[in-house]
Amino acid sequence: MPQLVLASTSSYRRALLEKLQLPFISAAPKADETPLRGELADALVQRLALAKAQALADAYPQHVIIGSDQVCVINGQIVGKPHNHANALKQLQQASGQCVTFYTGLALVNTATGHINCVCETFDVYFRTLSEAEINGYLMREQPWNCAGSFKSEGLGITLFERLSGRDPNTLIGLPLITLTQMLIEQGINPLL
Repeated sequence: MPQLVLASTSSYRRALLEKLQLPFISAAPKADETPLRGELADALVQRLALAKAQALADAYPQHVIIGSDQVCVINGQIVGKPHNHANALKQLQQASGQCVTFYTGLALVNTATGHINCVCETFDVYFRTLSEAEINGYLMREQPWNCAGSFKSEGLGITLFERLSGRDPNTLIGLPLITLTQMLIEQGINPLL
């Protein structure tokens, strides 16, 4: 079985991949994450997920490399990580009372065989109408500066929502495990065998 490499230093993605109970290593990919002019969210996350996985191909020539990238779309605008309180406040104010769609790109590159698979998974989050006091209270508690959309659904962020809709709740956190498992099985890596 080829060794797995997660092309990410995200603690959230590492924790998700650990659920599959497969041995893997993590490595930091070097990839320019600047969106291309006019690039749509699904194309952006697939391009970046693949770029991250391919950035490690030379260093891991006999491996299966997993790349992932995520953005959210609020009112037709692509939104990434807020990086600070002011940006997070603005993002959550825009999301209040809205349906926000998360786009997660997932790429699997088998450097031993040359096989490449890349997809985009979506997940919809329906936000409650939030007061500024609620938003600030949330931000002060969880400080989700490195989370696309400015919340952690696996934590207190769940209190911001009316409902969630999607195939795989792990997609919202940044690594769609249902799809990843299918991709791995196609490469002869089955977490149950």
